Amino acid sequence: MSTVKSPRRLIAVLTAAAVGGALAVSSPAQADPGPPPSSMASMGDSITRGFNACGFYFDCTSRSFSTGSDSAVNSHYLRIRGRNSAINGRNYNQAASGAKADDMPGQATATVGRAPQYVTILIGANDACTSSESSMTSVATFRAHIDTALNTLKAGLPDAKVAVVSIPDIKRLWEVGRTSGTARTAWSLFGICKAMLANPTSTSAADTSRRDRVRQRVVDFNTQLAQACAAYGPNCDWDGNAVFNYPFSFNQVSGWDYFHPNTAGQAALAQVSYAAGFNW
Repeated sequence: MSTVKSPRRLIAVLTAAAVGGALAVSSPAQADPGPPPSSMASMGDSITRGFNACGFYFDCTSRSFSTGSDSAVNSHYLRIRGRNSAINGRNYNQAASGAKADDMPGQATATVGRAPQYVTILIGANDACTSSESSMTSVATFRAHIDTALNTLKAGLPDAKVAVVSIPDIKRLWEVGRTSGTARTAWSLFGICKAMLANPTSTSAADTSRRDRVRQRVVDFNTQLAQACAAYGPNCDWDGNAVFNYPFSFNQVSGWDYFHPNTAGQAALAQVSYAAGFNW
């Protein structure tokens, strides 16, 4: 049993860190992933639900980076199915649009009921993307919910592989969209992520500092995810901040709300997170 990550995975993580410029958090020692799983489930929020990836304000689970079936995305599920046909039809999306960390224990219980051999977790954007900076989830509360969820998975699915994906850099969204009038209109009209996206054209010290503090909260959440995964043990893989460091572009964001990944964004998320994970 090897504890050394594959060269491909290591290169993917280091490349992402070099491009994104953020410090990577060490991953736990990883067990040999073994053969590709024959079933999988995903936990998370609207990103994992494929929200706004194929239409106006509804979930599009077929385009989920994790458990989706659309070939344009080439999800974790499809990549695994290409190596193990037994997984066909055994891809369960337990995520919920609008979910925060406090939804993870319940999703974990539901996931255990599905008995998957592989689980992906992407959560935290809604804990930072709130109506105001003051309403963001505290770091301690975030960690407590993650620990509860992971403990449920470990107790109920002791042999399953768990991939914990870093939260995307939401300040990057402001950077790529702030010069677009349509993006700014959508952010304002729908009240999207005000903690980060309020006053998007402002360069005042107050607004600049606010954006930096919200970004730091995402960094802190990712640190907790990495530590929680390390505590879980070798069956948990942390992506080393690969997704956080990925420099997504404006054309990878949904034209419905200029916040969620569109099909191209989901495809990029699938590629980056899969390469930085067990990478069967």
